[in-house]
Amino acid sequence: MTIPSILSEQLAAALKGVLGADLPESFTPSVTASQDLRFGDYQSNAAMVLAKQARKNPRELAGKVVEALSETAVATAEIAGPGFINFRIKPSYYAERAESMLTDERLGVPMAAQPKSLVIDFSAPNVAKPMHVGHIRSTIIGDTLGRLARFMGHKVITDNHIGDWGTQFGMILWGWKNILKQEDLESDPIEALLSVYKEVNARCKQDPALLPVCKEELVKLQSGDSENLEIWKKCIAVTKVGLEKIYDQLDIKFDYWLGESAYNDALGPLVEDLLAKGIARESEGAVCIFSDGFHKPQNDPFLVQRDGSWVPVPAIIRKADGGFLYATTDLATLDYRIANFHADSIWYVVGAPQDKHFKQIFDIERMRGVTGDFRHVAFGSILGKDRRPFKTRSGDTVSLQDVIDEAVSRAAKVIEEKNPSLPEEEKAHISKAVGIGAIKFAELSQNRLSDYIFDWDKMLSLSGDTAPYLQNSYVRVRSIFRKVESNETQGAKVQLTEDAEIHLARMLVRYSETVPATLDDCRPNILAAYLYDLARAFHSFYEACPVLRSEGEVRSSRLILCELTARVLKQGMGLLGIEMVERM
Repeated sequence: MTIPSILSEQLAAALKGVLGADLPESFTPSVTASQDLRFGDYQSNAAMVLAKQARKNPRELAGKVVEALSETAVATAEIAGPGFINFRIKPSYYAERAESMLTDERLGVPMAAQPKSLVIDFSAPNVAKPMHVGHIRSTIIGDTLGRLARFMGHKVITDNHIGDWGTQFGMILWGWKNILKQEDLESDPIEALLSVYKEVNARCKQDPALLPVCKEELVKLQSGDSENLEIWKKCIAVTKVGLEKIYDQLDIKFDYWLGESAYNDALGPLVEDLLAKGIARESEGAVCIFSDGFHKPQNDPFLVQRDGSWVPVPAIIRKADGGFLYATTDLATLDYRIANFHADSIWYVVGAPQDKHFKQIFDIERMRGVTGDFRHVAFGSILGKDRRPFKTRSGDTVSLQDVIDEAVSRAAKVIEEKNPSLPEEEKAHISKAVGIGAIKFAELSQNRLSDYIFDWDKMLSLSGDTAPYLQNSYVRVRSIFRKVESNETQGAKVQLTEDAEIHLARMLVRYSETVPATLDDCRPNILAAYLYDLARAFHSFYEACPVLRSEGEVRSSRLILCELTARVLKQGMGLLGIEMVERM
């Protein structure tokens, strides 16, 4: 059990003793880590919440609860302000928890109480186009949530819902037949297909008569024309090779690559079923789903306020010309994942601008009677230093491969300056770990809903809230153990007397609370911030408390704290998909 859950149980028992029948049966007191350690390690507002319900003075109630709590082996309690209850954890208990972490490969992190079957939909680039910097957020956040969920004991299925169908293929098909040069396809297939698409798109604008010709190619594809199907399959194959090269560099894997095309056959029957059940209806030739009045207007995804009135914004699932839309495909995809993956949770790691779309999709599922934990894990944009979308000087979107190459190259220069005597092979390995780690941590240390500025110098700095700082912290810890006997901590006990020792132990023990909270909120920045605070606590400890110059039981205890710091940093960064290195 984590410390907050232990304190919550003790607090619940004390509240029961004080309030008796006045304590609601379903009430579970909340205990959270204090933001300011001057007021204790943890705090609860339970007395204030219950006093309002029971019409009692909150500070008086808190006083009685603190008396009922008395002193435990875990913490002392005291009243603060209008009725807060603050807990101070005893150093002896922190020492006990730290010792237990030594023999636990999970480092105190509990498994999920109710494991789920969880599908995570992330990355989802388009076929025949290279991945660009805009794919960083979905790709890295989605992978991290998958790692965290697996670690917590959930059954995780990752699905790369690639854009392998749609109107752009009409242009690509015509361009393949009329423009594409075979040698370009062989040298750089994705770039060749992108160039073809851009050229055909430009020609369509110059010659409007070309657009219907491209649409004919698309119709032929959708009708099962063998030649066009073969070209389409080749486009997917060469794109997948290019994508997997990037995913391999990022150490990201998918269980499935079920693109939009996988659900084509289900779209027609789905629309007919929604019509038959009265959930959808025809409107101006299209098939649409309107509000059913379940929500208040301000919370209804099918309504928008215009000129003081609420007007309908339906989800269109079949256009007047018979074409289907993203909404149709996403509903069919949900059906497939529930039926075939037996998913009770489905998370979509997709940009914030799609918020309205997913609210409509999830509300349609409610109308259909389909229940489950459907979640849109939204995120903001990546900006340049000018606070505009991050682009090249020419105005093009920056390719993800270029970002990776640049990060590794810059990291190599840092490694060369810091440790030029390392073997070349080791330098290359470290440069890749540091460069890619910098990209990932720069992403994961941000609140995912916020926009953030892409800053090379900050990302690769050896100080501050960065991956290189944390990697260097790990290297510093590991360097200690190259100077000690391997069995020095065997059978040793943790002794906490100095403030820096107590704080480091406090931070180490909080790892068990941080990992579950990170997944619960789908906010990797919680774990990233914790790891940074842990590294800072270690550096303060290292400066204040000599390790190698200490002796006897004090030396052994401090070595245990160092060992645990290294383990937590390595495991925690691993959950963020970032590799630790032994030297830098």
